[in-house]
Amino acid sequence: MTISKDTMRINEEIRAREVRLTSATNEPLGIVQLRDALQMAVEQNLDLVEVAPTAKPPVCRIMDFGKFKYEQQKREKEVKKKQKVVTVKEVKLRPNIEDHDFEVKFKNAQRFLEDGDKVKVTIMFRGRELSHPELGRKVLDKMALQIKDIANIERGAKLEGKNMIMILAPKPHN
Repeated sequence: MTISKDTMRINEEIRAREVRLTSATNEPLGIVQLRDALQMAVEQNLDLVEVAPTAKPPVCRIMDFGKFKYEQQKREKEVKKKQKVVTVKEVKLRPNIEDHDFEVKFKNAQRFLEDGDKVKVTIMFRGRELSHPELGRKVLDKMALQIKDIANIERGAKLEGKNMIMILAPKPHN
């Protein structure tokens, strides 16, 4: 549950007459008048924070709001750290590519996939090469066959203008 300062009301900002109160140690203290809840929070040098404003009556907790905000920011940073941004890397080929050049491009694609990135394999046609798209498809099929152990074909070979494109996604690790 992510609560931002914009949505949380603290101390005098709370507008309910009665609140369901929980202590700093998360023990339920029952339904009390707002002024009594505020008084209890002041006595403990803590804040009264509305944690469930939609409940009837709203749920409030006595806590150190500054510390709570700090802990929440720390949790959000951790979540962000664990997220992997998937980028799309591109490998460009020609329909009549030499074997060694193909191997170099294949190794690049393999490295990108192992790093967790998607790979866009593009065959670039020039001039009259467009009249033989099967040559490009053959190269893409060869790439797909060699890389099938570490990648899934997300989008098969498709001619777009003067390019034939295939997108590969890394297989999930088991």
